[in-house]
Amino acid sequence: MPGDAQLLQRYRSGDSEAFGVLYARHRLGLFRFLCGLCGDPALAEEVFQDTWLSLIRSDSELREAVQFKTWLYQIARNRLIDHWRKQGRHQALHDQYDEQQHGEPDTSSSPDQQLGLARDQQRLQAALDDLPAEQREVFLLRAHGNLELGEIAELTHTPAETVKSRLRYAVQKLRRLLADPTVAEELSV
Repeated sequence: MPGDAQLLQRYRSGDSEAFGVLYARHRLGLFRFLCGLCGDPALAEEVFQDTWLSLIRSDSELREAVQFKTWLYQIARNRLIDHWRKQGRHQALHDQYDEQQHGEPDTSSSPDQQLGLARDQQRLQAALDDLPAEQREVFLLRAHGNLELGEIAELTHTPAETVKSRLRYAVQKLRRLLADPTVAEELSV
């Protein structure tokens, strides 16, 4: 199975199927990362599309030391920051996003299961929104981007030990918030 860098190279050489494979590998994690970071599904979708366009239009080559995934998330992060700068400051919206657009549709669950899942997603989003921005970003890069601590440190220009601490504090706070249903309910109000 070809690696991400090989797929990008093949795409740039005219193999459109290579892009399809690359997109399928990273679409869901990237969209979840953006949606979790900004809290606005419409903005996440806009930045998501802009990220892929930027990647396609870029004529720069990956450096040996940088993994494709780190580069892709860096582009997404930069596009989101650019948007926030243009708008002054971001307004976090707490809408439910439509993951079916980027994920696989779930036709096997009952309406009750889907309702429970929607509530769980709302509780998780409320808990994520309660994290300090730096902790939320590190957590989302690890959880949705599946990036290693060193990659997150490079991407965020933060020392590795700081990234490790932020991740630890984020996980601790999320566990605490999600373990106590009354706290989670208060967060979603």
